[in-house]
Order: sequence, then structure tokens, then C-alpha cells
Amino acid sequence: MPSRRKSMMFAFASVTSLCSFVIVCLVLATKNWASSEISYTEGNSTVKIMITYGLFEGFCSVTVMEGIGKPDTIFQVSDSMENTKLKSINIAIIFLLVLNLFSLLLSSGFTCYNAISNPYQTFLGPIGVYTWNSISGVCCLLTLILFPVNVEVNQLSVTLAIRHCKSLKESEHSNAYGYSYWIILLIALFNATTITIIVFYQRAWNSKRKERERPTENGPKDGILF
Repeated sequence: MPSRRKSMMFAFASVTSLCSFVIVCLVLATKNWASSEISYTEGNSTVKIMITYGLFEGFCSVTVMEGIGKPDTIFQVSDSMENTKLKSINIAIIFLLVLNLFSLLLSSGFTCYNAISNPYQTFLGPIGVYTWNSISGVCCLLTLILFPVNVEVNQLSVTLAIRHCKSLKESEHSNAYGYSYWIILLIALFNATTITIIVFYQRAWNSKRKERERPTENGPKDGILF
């Protein structure tokens, strides 16, 4: 049976892994990844478009400066990507988040297992927890990089607006990132917390083991010579 200290520390690490898992589910489910304001001139009127979207779904609203507006249009993001590059990056982001879910689920399972037992296999111990949380951290980093590439470089917002809001290609636009994007940083923070907890446990365990070995090293060296 594990010691009380080990059970408490690994149980807390399991909670942080579960929190990360829940946040990834929230990131996948919500559609407030990015919002853009697009404006262009059509005849004597200035048209302003507000578009908000996630990885799967989005909506846009159109307002003419004279006060005439159109009802919100809900659309599927994947169906709007005729550009192969846009679609490939979006699929890659979804794959990274699914891999993130898998790694965090395993991290939570490993920490729970270590909280109630002392596994013989090395990988089932702290090494496994480090591995799965590191994979999750890499997935978070790549997601934080790839999504802005799609928005800023490949002009995802303009593409979606042209398809669903009847925008013009030659238009002014500004992008902002919503909470669904920024809370990915919280996942990385929970990963770092999980790793830190296990590091502190291993240091405490190593120092305790050295204390146990010290009396043997410093004991009397008199022995039977013959």
C-alpha cells in the first residue's frame, strides 16, 4: 500500500488532470474561439459584419449603417472550407485536442492508480505521468500556434464571411480571440501543476530513501577478519 503522503499527492494530481480533461471538452464544445469585425462599402452604405466561430460551428450577423440588419446566420465551419489548407489545419487542431483528451485521461488514470497502489512497472509510475502530461502540453502549444495561423495567415474569418454573410473579399477586418482559445493556457497550467506535484513527491521520496541508507553507510566498519 502507498504511504499517506503519496496517496494525497497523487490524488491531487489526479484532480488537476481531470480539470484539464474537462477544459479540453469545453474547448471542443464551445464556438467562441475567434470573432471578427468586417466592414466594407456597398453603394452608399457601409456594411458591418460580426462573425464568431469555433472549430465546428459559428454564426454571423450583418448590419447596414442605415439601421437595416439581417438575422444571425448559423453555419458549419467544416462545410465552409473549400480551401484544402484551411480544412487541413482545422482537422489537425481537432486531432490535437482529441489526442489531448486521450493523454489527459491516461494521466488521470495513472495518478489514480498510483494513489492506491505501488506499481511495479516503471512506466505506470511517475514516468508515465510525465509522459502523458508532456504530450498534452505539446498538443496545447501546437493548437495555440495553428489556430492563429488559420485566422491571420489564411484569413479564415474572411473566407467564412464571404461564404455565409455575403462579404466582399476587399474589406477591412479585425480579429479577436475568445475564451475558448485562451483557456487552452489553463490546460497547460494544470499540466505543469500535475508535473510539479509528482516532482515534489519524488524529491521527498528520494531524500527519505537516502536518510534510510545513511546509517548503513556510516555504521561501524569492524568486521570479522577471519
